[in-house]
Amino acid sequence: MTGAGGTGRLSPFGRMRSAARRARAGRRWIHVRGLDLWQRSLGFAALGFLTLVPLLIVVSAADTRGGQGFAQWLGDGLGVSPAAQVEIERLFALPGQAWRTTTAFGLALLAVFGLSFGTMLQSGYEKVWDLPASRWWARWRHVLWLGVLVGVLYLAAIAPPWRDSPGRGFVTVAIGVLFFWWSQRLLLGGRVSWTALLPGSVATMLGLLGLRVFSRLVFSPLIASSAVTYGPFGTVLVIQTWLVGIGVVVFGGALVGRLLHDELLLPRTPPVDPGR
Repeated sequence: MTGAGGTGRLSPFGRMRSAARRARAGRRWIHVRGLDLWQRSLGFAALGFLTLVPLLIVVSAADTRGGQGFAQWLGDGLGVSPAAQVEIERLFALPGQAWRTTTAFGLALLAVFGLSFGTMLQSGYEKVWDLPASRWWARWRHVLWLGVLVGVLYLAAIAPPWRDSPGRGFVTVAIGVLFFWWSQRLLLGGRVSWTALLPGSVATMLGLLGLRVFSRLVFSPLIASSAVTYGPFGTVLVIQTWLVGIGVVVFGGALVGRLLHDELLLPRTPPVDPGR
């Protein structure tokens, strides 16, 4: 937009709009840099491997079909081929052995890593929303969150009403949105409204669906080839890499939700009446 004199300069209204766009872009970049998405995703994968994999093995031990229910759920999440699915089922096919090798010390470590996992997730959400860290007495939220996570994993992987439902895919997406929506609200201690947290929950599930497509194209052949080269350890390496991707999606989805919330609620600059 040029001025009335044709000098090529922006009008006052144009300068105001340009300044507003630069300010919004600057705030977005500050949020992205401040979150340190890659480092948090690596931490998510590390704690996720120490927490989720042992936890899921124990959960799969409750499957009367020999862990195949959980293996099927994990294969669906990864979007793997039948050949890769077979390799995953080999990791979760000995429920009796899983129970026998589970000790009190192992469960204690699992609880410690699980609570640390909740703390790390809460820290990421607080960084997304520029909130101070919660007080130490709020640790009960991590216990509650871990318990609900176990219940959701059991229902998704083991329970027949969910596992055998014709609309299992739709139900899984709906429950996933609700779980991430509730998780943000709980871990943030109710300091952010439900309405503001909804876009991030939806963005997270959309990202997980996109990750599933990517997994089918990349991780699925990797599981099959790594299993031949490295055995079960190769499958574990691919799952670990997949957890890094999940960390990117979880924190990135929350960040996208924050940016959408700010963009939608940011006051627009009213047009300037040229007659004034």
